[in-house]
Amino acid sequence: MNRIVFYLLILLVGNTAKAQAPSMQMTARQTGLPSFSITRVPDSSRFEKANLQKNKAVIMMVFSPDCEHCQQKIKEIMANIKLFKNVQIVMVSNLGYSYVKRFYQEFNVARYPNITMGMDYRYMLGNFFTIPGLPAMFLYNKNGQFVKAFDRNVPVQKIAATL
Repeated sequence: MNRIVFYLLILLVGNTAKAQAPSMQMTARQTGLPSFSITRVPDSSRFEKANLQKNKAVIMMVFSPDCEHCQQKIKEIMANIKLFKNVQIVMVSNLGYSYVKRFYQEFNVARYPNITMGMDYRYMLGNFFTIPGLPAMFLYNKNGQFVKAFDRNVPVQKIAATL
């Protein structure tokens, strides 16, 4: 009898050890580009969905200025900016305006007219998207329809090819 209990206990522990928490996939809560309003860096002007250029694909990138992965991803994007010449990139953080502005200046984002960076005070986009880690990129086609979400591990060439 003790042997049976022992084997059942081993079997139970073994199955529990194999179980994993379900991975959280990045998703958008609807298929269309969300409404948003951010405080643009460096001039504190408002930037909203209505300010996006018509008939251009959009990458909504949620990032944190102090995130090493985010810093690496912006370097990759800038090194391959030609891949994104017909794409609007909207980089949004909720960390704090001074941090976002410092990031903007450090990476000289002003050189890239297709990149808009700003502060999401209300965390509207963070609540709209399911974001398990940063940076998180949500791609929309030129019609404003959700295409795919990518995390930090995806090469920029694959991101550009998806659009």
